[in-house]
Order: sequence, then C-alpha cells, then structure tokens
Amino acid sequence: MRQARLPDGFGVRLDPTVRTFSDGRVLIGGSPTRMLKLAPTAAAMIGDGYLKVVDPQSAEVARHLLDSGVANPRPMSSPPNHDVTVVVPVRDNIAGLNRLLPALRGLNVVVVDDGSAEPVISPPVQGGRGEITVVRHSEARGPAAARNTGMALATTGFVAFLDSDVVPRTGWLEAMLGHFSDPAVAMVAPRIVALEPAGGALARYEHARSSLDLGRKEGPVRAGSAVSYVPSAAMLVRRRALDECGGFDESMRVAEDVDLCWRLHDAGWRLRYEPISHVAHDHRVSFRKWFGRKMFYGTGAAPLAARHHGLVPPLAMSWWTLVAWVFAATGTRFGVVAAAVTQATTVIRLRRTFGELDRPTRIATVLAIQGMAGGAWQLASAVCRHYWPVTVLAAVCSRRVRRAVVAVAVAEGAADWWTHREPEGLGPVRHIAYKRLDDLAYGAGLWRGAVTHRSLAALKPRLTR
Repeated sequence: MRQARLPDGFGVRLDPTVRTFSDGRVLIGGSPTRMLKLAPTAAAMIGDGYLKVVDPQSAEVARHLLDSGVANPRPMSSPPNHDVTVVVPVRDNIAGLNRLLPALRGLNVVVVDDGSAEPVISPPVQGGRGEITVVRHSEARGPAAARNTGMALATTGFVAFLDSDVVPRTGWLEAMLGHFSDPAVAMVAPRIVALEPAGGALARYEHARSSLDLGRKEGPVRAGSAVSYVPSAAMLVRRRALDECGGFDESMRVAEDVDLCWRLHDAGWRLRYEPISHVAHDHRVSFRKWFGRKMFYGTGAAPLAARHHGLVPPLAMSWWTLVAWVFAATGTRFGVVAAAVTQATTVIRLRRTFGELDRPTRIATVLAIQGMAGGAWQLASAVCRHYWPVTVLAAVCSRRVRRAVVAVAVAEGAADWWTHREPEGLGPVRHIAYKRLDDLAYGAGLWRGAVTHRSLAALKPRLTR
C-alpha cells in the first residue's frame, strides 16, 4: 500500500460498529472483522474515538486505523471544483444528456458520443465558467473506451465519470472531493439513488434494492469488504492514478468498473464510498429491460474471476461455519448435536485468540454467533442466486429438498425485505417475488458467462480455516 503521509488537520473517527477493549488498546471491527492491537500511546491518541493528525506519529496511527477498516476519514480541506473534469459517455440517450448537463453548470464537461445513431451536437453553455466539449466515436466501442477517450482530453487533476442516465444532487462533488486531501486516495464514489422513487411495483423494488445502490454506510472499497466495488455510473478519480493503471479495460463490456477498482487497490491506492454524496439514477423499470440488465451484470463474474483469482466467490466463510450448517441442515438429532459441537469448537478456538482481553469467552461466543448468522445469510443467498440451477435440479429430485428450498427462499426474501424496506416501498410478498426474479436473472447470467468463458472459477466458494 502507498504510505503517503496524511496532512495535518486530517481526522479519523472510529466506526460506530467497532468494539473497544483493554482501555482502548484492542479494537475489534472492520469488514471483514479483525482484531487490531494498539500501543498505549496510540490508544491514548484516539481518546473518545476521534484522532486528529498533528505530527508524523499521529499521521501513522491514523493511516493504520484507516487501512484496517476500523475508522473512517474526516478530512478538513478539499481540492477546488475547477480542478475536476466531468466525462459523460453517451449512446442514443440525448434526453438523458439534456437532463444531466444543467446539473453540471460551472464545470468543464467532456461528452463522448459512442456511436449514437444521430450524432450529439455540442449544446451551448448555460451560464457559469464551464465548457462543454463533444467528441465522437464513429462506431460504438463500449462505455470503457468512451470513458478513456474523455479522460485523455482532461487536463485537470481529477475526473468525474457520470453516465448519461444520472443526475447528481446538490453538494455531490464537494462531499467527495474532501477525501482527496488524503494523497493515497485514488477514487471516491457517491451513493446512487433512484431518480424517481415512486411508481409501479418494479420501480419501488429498484428504489429499495438497486444493484447500483450500495447503502447508507460509508467505508473503504476493496474486494471482500462490505463495499467490494463501486459502479462507474458515478465515480470521482484522481487522474494520475487512472493514468498509472491504464484506465478502463476496453476489452470488457461489463464489470469494467469492478476491474478498475481492484486494479487500483492492487496498485496500493485507497478507494472510498461516500454515501453522503447522492447521484440519482434513472432505473430501468420495464420488466424486460430490468431482467435483461440483471442477467447482463451476472455475465461479468466469469471475466472478473479470470483476471482477479479468488476475488469473485459466491461464498466466503470458514470451513467450521460451513460444516456446522451442513450438519444443521440435515434436520436430524445427530446433525443438530454435531453443529453445536462444531460451534463450541469455534468458540474455543476464538477464545484462545482473545485470551488477553476482558471476558474472552463472551467475546468469542458473540463473534461465533455472528459468523454463524453471516454464514446462514450467504448460504441462503447462494442457494437462491448463484447456484439456483443446481437448487432447482435437487428440488425436482427430492420432496424434502423442495420443502427446504421453499422455506429458504421465503425466509431469505423476507430478511432481505426487512433489511431494505422503505416507507413507501413494497410489502414483503411482492418484494420477495421480485427478489427471486432478480436472483434468477443474475444467476442465469453468471452461468451463461461461465459457459461462454469455459470456466467455473466464478462459482467456486472461498473457504478458510
């Protein structure tokens, strides 16, 4: 990782989910969960959970907290807006472009027409200092190529990529720019919300459960974390970092944004998700387009797995958790007892790790239960989403399996509704129905991609000890 020093005045605050022990010298949290041990002097710097950088030592501690995922940045300054060029790739969506450009007034904008049937004409600048430049690909080369073309024309230190079907909300840019006061940050992405939250049932489902909406919680962006990537529909990037990694991979027509995020991280850069910044997206709400898009997203898993070995698992858990649930799923007395023994073994193993802390048995038990619950969520999701063709085949062959699958599909859907419910959203029954169709489409795309690329790498679980 790049070890660029954080500037004086930069602050970090412990994430609310982090637990502190031993007078603040031991922190447990982050995603995935980890234990962080601090020297007494470092623990004293944090105090009430906030640390302000004032010298090299505090800068080093702050960096360690950020990289461990147990703290979030609180920058004190930001680059100016005029150091940003906005790149908008567009193809046959002049209505969306005309809706977007007024929200970018005062910024320099490069519109890349990626082979539209009717060429995009450069619109006049409507007030402010910004300029609008339009360039055209004579034939469609894909969104990755369009973004690279726009980036090559930018002369500013930062480039914002916005698709033509989004509209940024007030303050979207300022909320993200502050993160770049950390010289090691290469990319920041906003939360993508629905442009029209109301509407029919599918529109309300997408408002609550869009694949582009990564939720309300801020955090680092890296594979295996709560936010493993951010979509290129809206992102802000340090131009130097993008140049160094070669921009978007133009050979990829899907998941090129995921690939970019992981390549930047592999190069040592930090990436952040900033949900305070909002960019509204015009969701596809006709069933055919919606279902097709979900399937399209699924096809991206296979090429990603080929480029980033082991980072696209349908399941990621410990062998102990998997074994415990396999035993429990048998529904037999022996299975239940074996699952309990497996969990007890997990608690004993964890207790050894936390032996120096206060109440190590309690901590180990809580974490073991959390791991078991997380494993159940992953398994239920994988059965209904990634592995549904196998699930359907097994259900056809066995009445017992069929009953279990129905129960899992309903329970997982109900839990998903409860987690993502909105005041004006769908009721549980329709939400579950759309969730199952969502998973059906993605899973079909995943298997299609696996067949096309002749690789099952995207279907292999990642199991740890």
